Amino acid sequence: MKRGQLESHVLVLVTLALVAFGLVMVYSATSAPAALARTDPMSYLKKQGGYALFGVVLMMVASRFDYRKLRLLAPALVLTALAGCLAVLAVGARINGARRWIELGPATFQPSELAKLALAVWAASYLSRHPAPRTLKELWRPVGLLLGVFCVLILAEPDLGTAIALVVVLVAILVVSGTPGSTLAAAGGIAVSLGLLAIWLEPYRRARIFSFLDPWKDPQGAGFQTVQALISLGSGGAFGVGLGQGVAKVNYLPEAHTDMILGVIGEELGLVGVAAVLAAFVAFAWAGLRVALVCKDPFGKRLAVGVVALVSGQAVINLAAVLGLAPLTGIPLPFISYGGSSLVVTLLAVGVLLNIAGSGARATAAVPDRGRGDGGTRRAVARGRGGARPARSARDVRRVAGSHRGAARS
Repeated sequence: MKRGQLESHVLVLVTLALVAFGLVMVYSATSAPAALARTDPMSYLKKQGGYALFGVVLMMVASRFDYRKLRLLAPALVLTALAGCLAVLAVGARINGARRWIELGPATFQPSELAKLALAVWAASYLSRHPAPRTLKELWRPVGLLLGVFCVLILAEPDLGTAIALVVVLVAILVVSGTPGSTLAAAGGIAVSLGLLAIWLEPYRRARIFSFLDPWKDPQGAGFQTVQALISLGSGGAFGVGLGQGVAKVNYLPEAHTDMILGVIGEELGLVGVAAVLAAFVAFAWAGLRVALVCKDPFGKRLAVGVVALVSGQAVINLAAVLGLAPLTGIPLPFISYGGSSLVVTLLAVGVLLNIAGSGARATAAVPDRGRGDGGTRRAVARGRGGARPARSARDVRRVAGSHRGAARS
């Protein structure tokens, strides 16, 4: 088996398995409430199935598109994401008190999802061409500044979970680029301080933090969602009550088909089902990091790490929130939770990762060419012991001969 094929097969199989499993669980979580409300029990499944089909097509196209061309598209992606985040604040549909979605006919689009991939591509491109920032001043411009602009726009929606996901993606790329841990720790302290300030200024975020510390103090109010998620997980036992047989999704567990879908999995499929989901994300992370490890192209290596952090980081945060180990942030479970924008963008990112797996190991890194006056690059060529030196030109031969004659006269 060629290098990269095993990782590619694992990524494809895990991704498609999680998408298919997600369709089953979305139908299980929405069909009963829809039937009780006398609406179409298949409505959510039809929408999610359409998004999944579109996302898989994009994944296949991206897996055949040379990822190195994304370096040129990085500025356009960032500008598009910034424009979308600005537009959603003006014309976005208000759902559950937040403006996060732009209605496009029968479909909706969440620009902040595109911002995750755009930031990953831009950061990988910039840090592959510039030295890793070693001080807070170097980190602030332009990497920290762009992250700050995105976070301000996204927090205005408001959407703390996506802002956290952006930070996770950027930190992962900075780590693999070689940014010192002390610099990251100092920047992390500043980010945490600003995050706590943003939480304190919003009453609903403040309530989530207090409910996380003691959800049973207000089980019918601020702690209701966390308490119901824990009850759902505990009700499933080891093997669950059976697929489609859960009751928490019927007007008990809020957002059962999106952020809290792991609670439905735990109730219906038990500890075995939750462990299988966790194992799938571990396998995805292993394969993705292996792709980054063997990739010879600096841009591809950083982009691969960014995609892995995008998927695995969101999965860890969602799992921790449902299990009561972290505050609720609204981050969906990748591939499984209901949500078209998240699913499509994540599948597109996986397609890019697959292309890196197929061509990144063969890619030749571009290094600065000091002999060029325009600051361009040349292909890096290994010069080992067995490598043949290039033939000298006639001018080089005459120069060497002249130097030997001069030495003889002296």
